[in-house]
Amino acid sequence: MSFARTVVGAAAYLVVTFPLAYTWHLVAFETTYRRLGYFSRDEPIIAFGFLAVAMQGLILSWLFPLFVRGKSLACGAAKFALVMGVYHWTVHVLAEAAKHPIEPLATWFALETAYVAIQFALAALLLAIVHRDRGAIRGSVAAQT
Repeated sequence: MSFARTVVGAAAYLVVTFPLAYTWHLVAFETTYRRLGYFSRDEPIIAFGFLAVAMQGLILSWLFPLFVRGKSLACGAAKFALVMGVYHWTVHVLAEAAKHPIEPLATWFALETAYVAIQFALAALLLAIVHRDRGAIRGSVAAQT
């Protein structure tokens, strides 16, 4: 496992996740989230969100090669997206619904489930690209020619 790939993977996660999160929660659906009662601050602390995503990126990028070892690129990315996406969903979506007076819950679950699915599909794809075994890919291409 390469430290450089871990950092590049974390940066890739940050580049896809932070703009998606900001746009999804604070632009496209901000009115809906406020109506649901999700925001308890008038102004979210953007720096904390950025730091959270950066830390998630480092952890997920470090875990990715350990988690998908021995699997094809597509299979590994799909399994990682499913497992980490479901884990994140339980922590972010389900637990938030338990702690905050969010109503209606059906809207909350639909919006956040869609968001997490998009987030982890994109993130797993980028992490798979960053962490792919370049030697094996070059070898398979050479074998086909």
